[in-house]
Formats: sequence, C-alpha cells, structure tokens
Amino acid sequence: MTHNGTTENGTAEGTPPPPLPQPVRVQEVRHTKIFINNTWFSSSSGRTFPSFNPATGEKICDVEEADEEDVDRAVQAARAAQRRASPWRRMEASGRGKLLHQLADLMERERLLLATLETLDTGKPFLQSFFIDLDGSIKTLRYYAGWTDKIHGQSLPVDESFVCFTKHEPVGVCGAIIPWNFPLLMFMWKMAPALSCGNTVVIKPAEQTPLTALHMGALIKEV
Repeated sequence: MTHNGTTENGTAEGTPPPPLPQPVRVQEVRHTKIFINNTWFSSSSGRTFPSFNPATGEKICDVEEADEEDVDRAVQAARAAQRRASPWRRMEASGRGKLLHQLADLMERERLLLATLETLDTGKPFLQSFFIDLDGSIKTLRYYAGWTDKIHGQSLPVDESFVCFTKHEPVGVCGAIIPWNFPLLMFMWKMAPALSCGNTVVIKPAEQTPLTALHMGALIKEV
C-alpha cells in the first residue's frame, strides 16, 4: 500500500483489483492459408501440416504448407512492392509510421484472441502471452512506428567547395525466419524495423507455431 490511500496497482484502498483477462473460446482457426500480397493462397503442392497444442497434444488445425513455388511467388510480390515507383516506396516516411501505429491499434483490439492463439500454439500460460508477448509486440510496433521519419543521413563538410552527404535507402526484400518460443514477439522484432525503414518482408514462421503470424496477415490486410 502507498501513502496516498492507493494500493501498489493504483486502485483505491478497499477497491478490489480489476479481474484478470481470460482467454477467448476458439472454435475454429480462421486463417490457415499462405498470405501473399494481401491475398490468401492454398499451397501449390496441395500439402498441409497439422498444428498441435503442446500442452494437451490435441490437434488445433491444418495449415497450408508453402513449397518452392509459393516462396518464389512471395519473393516476387515483395520485390514488386519495394520498387522505386511502387506506392510503398513513394509513401512518405510518416505514412509508414501511421500504418504501423494502425496495426498496433488492431493488435490492441485483437489482444485477447492473439494471446489465446499464442497460448494454444506454444503451450505457454495465457497470462504470459497476454502481458508479456502481446505487450512487447505492441510496444515494438509503436517504437519503430516512431522511427520512420527520424532516419536521416548526414552532411559532412569536406573542404571549401564540397559537401559530402549520405542518404539512407531501403535494402529491399528482407527474409525472416521466426522460432517457436516467442513467435509473435519475434515476428514484430523482425518485421517492425524492416517496414519502418521502407523494406518489404517475407516471413517464415515456425511450423510448430504459425497461427499468430497468419492472424497478423489478416490485420495487415485490414490496415
């Protein structure tokens, strides 16, 4: 208890703390296909693989398995999206930041569902998913959203007649392979800085834990 009549969590003395968040009921996983260029695709090979809840051993759903042809399609789409004349490359830096903030807003809206999917897929406790994984993911997005219009080059005086300047430009398509233990948080660690700098991204989530990455595809399409 603090000296001003409030408890350590900020509630008034004698007031019960707010209830802890609870997972939502997931009757069916909505997004199990390959997400490329704002479109959902079935695997070119027709293959799928199962996703299991490691805490119970129960099968959650089947997910489309990307093959070489699917990866090539994803890379081609990412290359087209980052060409100099593309809408993404022509967008102002502050516009990229606005989109990343909007994506963070949607993650706040879907926080219970995303935490539930993370727990189903990884087997970790729900409150850890909600308070650590989701909190860190949203903060990562907002942090790099704030960097988009603050990435500047430098001007360096060389002699009386010349000035040397540097200009930062996107490197192009970034490939990211995400491990299974913090799938959503490490998705943000890879994607947010790459998009903040104007790159495009091809993500390969771990086959053990793909569900939150696929749900993020739907939120990205909405943004």
